[in-house]
Amino acid sequence: MRIIHYIIMASIISIFSSCKGQTEEAKITEEIHPFTNELIHESSPYLLQHAYNPVNWYPWGDKALQKAKDENKLVLISIGYAACHWCHVMEHESFEDVAVAKYMNDHFVCIKVDREERPDVDQVYMTAAQLLTGRGGWPLNALATADGKPFFAGTYFPKKNWMEMLQHFVDIQNKDPKSLVEQALKVTEGIKSVENISFVQDESIATIADLNSIFNKWVSNLDFKKGGNSRVPKFPMPSNWEYLLQYHALSKDPKALKAVTATLDNMAFGGIYEQLGGGFSRYSTDANWLVPHFEKMLYDNAQLVSLYSHAYQLTKNPLYKAVVYETLAFIEQELTSPNGGFYSSLDADSDGEEGKYYVWTTEELNSVLAEDAALFSAYYNCTKTGNWEDQKNILHRKLLDSEIAKKFNISVEKLQTTIKACKAKLTKVRSNRIKPRLDDKILTAWNALMLKGYIDAYRAFDDTAFLNKALKSANFLSKNMIGKSNEVMRNYKNEKASINGLLDDYAFTISAFTSLYQATFDEKWLYKAKDLNDYAITHFFDTKSGMFFYTHNNHSNLIARKMEVADNVIPSSNSEMAKNLFFLGLYYDNPDYTQKSKQMLTNIQEDMHREISFYSNWGIVELQFVKEPYEIAIVGHDFAKTRKAFDKNYFPNAIFLGGKTEGTLALLEGKLIPQETTIFVCQDKVCNRPTTDVKEAIKQLK
Repeated sequence: MRIIHYIIMASIISIFSSCKGQTEEAKITEEIHPFTNELIHESSPYLLQHAYNPVNWYPWGDKALQKAKDENKLVLISIGYAACHWCHVMEHESFEDVAVAKYMNDHFVCIKVDREERPDVDQVYMTAAQLLTGRGGWPLNALATADGKPFFAGTYFPKKNWMEMLQHFVDIQNKDPKSLVEQALKVTEGIKSVENISFVQDESIATIADLNSIFNKWVSNLDFKKGGNSRVPKFPMPSNWEYLLQYHALSKDPKALKAVTATLDNMAFGGIYEQLGGGFSRYSTDANWLVPHFEKMLYDNAQLVSLYSHAYQLTKNPLYKAVVYETLAFIEQELTSPNGGFYSSLDADSDGEEGKYYVWTTEELNSVLAEDAALFSAYYNCTKTGNWEDQKNILHRKLLDSEIAKKFNISVEKLQTTIKACKAKLTKVRSNRIKPRLDDKILTAWNALMLKGYIDAYRAFDDTAFLNKALKSANFLSKNMIGKSNEVMRNYKNEKASINGLLDDYAFTISAFTSLYQATFDEKWLYKAKDLNDYAITHFFDTKSGMFFYTHNNHSNLIARKMEVADNVIPSSNSEMAKNLFFLGLYYDNPDYTQKSKQMLTNIQEDMHREISFYSNWGIVELQFVKEPYEIAIVGHDFAKTRKAFDKNYFPNAIFLGGKTEGTLALLEGKLIPQETTIFVCQDKVCNRPTTDVKEAIKQLK
């Protein structure tokens, strides 16, 4: 089995654009523009940004490929997304240039792809870039034969290099087209072989000793001082720290917890966290989490809400609670649709500058904060020379409140009151700045991650506002994204879903609905999770390998039907499905689910043990097999109050079920005792003596 891993470096990672706001852009009419193309009919904000290019862009689909065949032209596939800075640089340099566009139109059928809407398309051509160049990133530009098979792929090109490259391949097409076809066939075979998972017969389960060995290999690559992995740029990688939290719960290794808390503490104090308004940027360009690329993605913030909530349950660190509340306030204000869905991202740029919306000069601080400017500047490490570019400051913290209060000879309470007042003043001033551009498409997979973030926050802090948001989100997904046959759609824009769902849309929705059951004991969410799980098995499961394809069997018309296996900034859809199968296997006492989960883990185990940081969500699945989870059944009138008492603690190795009655789950049968709310702590179908005392039940978990 061959797996390619890569961390995209800062030089090729996309940063957000400074394009006009969505509302203004929608008002632009064709009369103002000398050019329009087929993208004018699309809903993706990224595709609409290119709708007035002189390039005759087509969206991905049969129409474009058929045109290439009919006209005997090569295909040019350009992939990016609304938050991609270098995508827009290339647009301005090349795609808005009439002469460049004419050459592209004359010799190619040109296709634009929003990678967030069509990650399946991106996956194919990104793999080609990795195979051909050893690296990837966005914009991703591929040249292909008329059937979509790529023979060349790269990232950003300055205009001169772009034209030279195009002319080179047009010349080959004119003189020796057979060579391009041969190259395309070789690349396509390579694409098919990457992450080509084989069925592994051995079903041995790891031991705690194995897990300790895996962690000890990882230790040398962990930054225990500043947090994260010891490399730059630094990505949050939430599943890494979720794994280590759970590994620590099993092993009690203090180094595992230290790796997590160092990461969470430093991110919360760093510039990657927006100190004024909450929310995390996509990654940090330095080892100290100071200088972010300022774009904010829904999927990062969703997972980090879950992570900080779990860490709070374990440590009770008030900083983690503050981060969760501030981040969810950011989500509510900036990324929440009135209908209950969540938007995709916010731009890094505003008014033509990266980060301009977020940074401050000391002159600005002095003007707004007057006598409190010195305290605020010390608190957030702002200086006259600046800690970033052009004497500008990225707000970040280094000292605890108690240390700053002592330095200024004031109480902690006085410090916190002053800082809160200063933040309110600056927020008011900042509201007059040009805001970063919003990508307002709604994606099912990312929405499911955010739904789970709200659930985890509700369980950690018992705040019903979070539960209400979760229920509104779940109902939105159920109504708009899931059909009567349980087929899931991927996107929602302009009150319409138009793209068929991919495996991650199913996987994360199943996971979120299973979690929502645990937070409410409303069985409809667990049954819907099972329905979606069964649909995914029918339409995505590969019996030959025991894994899941990324695309639906009725909607798989790409040159390769790929699998998504390695975990990255978002866990892979296969690892999440393995987790879903495991937990649904417990809830429904379904050995087929459990066996499928075990086989998937077995298939990937060798790679996972070699490099756990790329397989951390798989590692969480393995932890469940190493130590069978507890089944905590809570049945009776006060079930909600009793469940909330458990949620004050961190129990990653347990599932919760119950309700006022026994309901319909076989695991609850015979567990209702009249006039009592009873707790049953079970493991592998064997239950301890029932109790009405939460403390006594918790002792049974030790």
